[in-house]
Amino acid sequence: MKYSDSIAPMSELASNTELLRSLGRLVRGLSALFWGLPASLLVCFHAARSSDPKSLWWLPPLLCTGWLVYGLWQLGDFQKQERVWRNSLDRAQVLSFINFGLSPFLFWWSRMPLNVFFTVIVIIFAFSALLFLASLNAVLRRLGAMLPDEALRQETRQFTALNLNLIAVAFVLALMDVLLHRLNARSLPWWLFQSRLVLDDLSLWLLVPLVLLPLAMTMALLWKTKEVILDSVFSGKS
Repeated sequence: MKYSDSIAPMSELASNTELLRSLGRLVRGLSALFWGLPASLLVCFHAARSSDPKSLWWLPPLLCTGWLVYGLWQLGDFQKQERVWRNSLDRAQVLSFINFGLSPFLFWWSRMPLNVFFTVIVIIFAFSALLFLASLNAVLRRLGAMLPDEALRQETRQFTALNLNLIAVAFVLALMDVLLHRLNARSLPWWLFQSRLVLDDLSLWLLVPLVLLPLAMTMALLWKTKEVILDSVFSGKS
């Protein structure tokens, strides 16, 4: 009887230790994603516009996108038995690996922008990056649903829905722009040709509400989720 009584506390202690370890990795992963998102955007943009042919600007995009891979890998230790959570996390991890593998092509495309192969790879990378941002929002929504904080759950549900809608619009407009530029301008109907001109003129203006705004709100959700875990779990608050 005494032996069995001593087993229960030991197993409970081991379970709590494992939970704290997974939560610690979860916090590190959220921090890595928070800092990795803007770093990846800035570094990849600079790599695509680099003018020094002898520089090593193929390496920084690889490091920054690898940073995001690391962040998602840290999240993978949390709630492994939750199938819906694991499915959303797996999709984000696949896209992060695709971005990691394609990121050096941004620099090589900047050296040879007329190369068809490099151009196609960069277009694939851009669409994969949008899908990654959308999948990361899905991960945050699943994560928020598992944490015991109702305010965070509601904020995550609202902002991820808005982010996904904005990213979907950006994806459709980017796809239209790519398809219209692949066609001969003389063969386009007048209204399609005018649509292409409008997209060209508004591309930079559309970048802020359709890409940078979801990125900023995703970063805010990452930070808020991390703070909720630290305050509610590690500080022992209910």
